[in-house]
Amino acid sequence: MPIDDLWYLTKRGPDKKRLPSKRHGRGKRWRVRYDDAAGEPREKLFERKTDAEAFDLECRSGVAIEVTVKREVERLTFAEYADRWRESRESGWSVETRRRVPQNLRKRLLPTFGDRAIRSITRTGVMAWIGRLLDESVARSSIVLYFGVLKSILNAAVVDKVLSDNPCDGVKLSQILRGISRAPKWVPTEDQVRKLSEVVPRRFRAAVWLGAGEGLRIGEVLGMEAGARCMDVAREELHVIQQLRYSTEHFGGFYLASPKGGSAGTVDLDAIVAEEVEAHIREVGPVEFEIPDITGERRLTRSVALLFTSTRGKLISGRYWSELWEDWRIAADWPKEGTFHSLRHFFATTLMSNGVEPQEVQKALRHASLRITLETYVHWMPKKDRRRGLVGQILRPAKDSQPIGPAGRDRI
Repeated sequence: MPIDDLWYLTKRGPDKKRLPSKRHGRGKRWRVRYDDAAGEPREKLFERKTDAEAFDLECRSGVAIEVTVKREVERLTFAEYADRWRESRESGWSVETRRRVPQNLRKRLLPTFGDRAIRSITRTGVMAWIGRLLDESVARSSIVLYFGVLKSILNAAVVDKVLSDNPCDGVKLSQILRGISRAPKWVPTEDQVRKLSEVVPRRFRAAVWLGAGEGLRIGEVLGMEAGARCMDVAREELHVIQQLRYSTEHFGGFYLASPKGGSAGTVDLDAIVAEEVEAHIREVGPVEFEIPDITGERRLTRSVALLFTSTRGKLISGRYWSELWEDWRIAADWPKEGTFHSLRHFFATTLMSNGVEPQEVQKALRHASLRITLETYVHWMPKKDRRRGLVGQILRPAKDSQPIGPAGRDRI
C-alpha cells in the first residue's frame, strides 16, 4: 500500500532535486492507496505525512475500518440474510407470495445454502444446485421460481455491500433448461387409474374422479365445496374458482385462494364425475368450516361446506395428503413419480389422444396459452397420414376442362 507525494514527481532534475508536479502546493499532499473490504482499489488523501503513514499501517494490519470485513458480515449465513431479506420485503407482497417464498426457501434453498456463509456461495455452487434439482426431476417452472428467489436475495446482498457481486449473474438458466420437455415423465393407463380408485377409501374416491375426469389439481379438489358455487349439475358446469391453502404465518391455518396462475374458469362437468361427487355427498357428506376466503377483491371469513376431510372431519393439509397418497400409490402399484397430478396428465392425454382439438384441451385444463398445452401433450396427438395426391385430385377438374389442340405460342 504505497504512500505517494502528490506535490513532487518521482523523477529528479539535473541537480538531483525532485521536480514539482502540477499539483504542487494545492490540495492535500499525501495519498495512500489500498484495497477496501470488497477488494476494490481505493485511495485516501492526507495533509500530513505522519497521518498518511499511520493510516497505511492500519490498512496493512487490517484494523482500518475501510479495509475491515466486519465479523458479523464475514460469518453471516445465507439463512440469516435470507430471513432479513424476507422480513424487509414481505409487506409489499401478495398473500400468495408471502406463502410461497418461505416455502421455497425452506424446501429448496436453505437445505443447500442455509448454513453456508453467504460470501462463500459461488457460481459453481449455484450451477451444482440447479443440476441436483434437475436430477430430482423438479419441474422446470419450479426451478425458475427457486432460482428467481435465490437471485433476488443475492442481488439485495450486493446492494447492501455484503457481496461484491452476485454469483447468479452469468448463469444462463434458459439455456440450461432448453431442451427439457414439458412432457410428463409418467402417465397412468386406464387400468392403473382404475386400480387406484379401487384402493382409495370411499371418502376420497370422488377426489380421484375429479382429478382423472376433470383434470383438477389437488388444491382445487380439496377446495371444492357443496353447492352450485363449485358444481352446477343442472347446467353441467364445474366452476374451478378456488383452492385450499395452508399457512400458519398469515392465516393461522387454512384459507381459500384463487387457483394456480390465475387458472380459474368454468369447464364442462362430466356426467359420470357428477354422479360420483353426488354419491360422495350423500354417503360421506360435506363438513362446514369458518374459513378465510381471499379469492375476491377483499378478504372475508365465511362458512364453507367442503367435500373432502379426514376421517375425524378435519381439514386436510398438504403433508397429511402426501402421507395418505403414499399408501394408496404403493397399494395401486404406481411408481414413485405417480402423484395426484398424474391424474391431470391422464385427463389431458386421454382428450388429446382421442382427437379433441388442442384448443379445447387448453380450455379444459385452464392453461394460460395454447403453447403450454402443446408443449406438454403434443406427443399424444393422434398421427394422421396425409393422403397422397390430395391437391392434384382437387385440381383435376381444372385439368380436365382444358381445351385439347395443337400447342400454340405462349402469350407474354
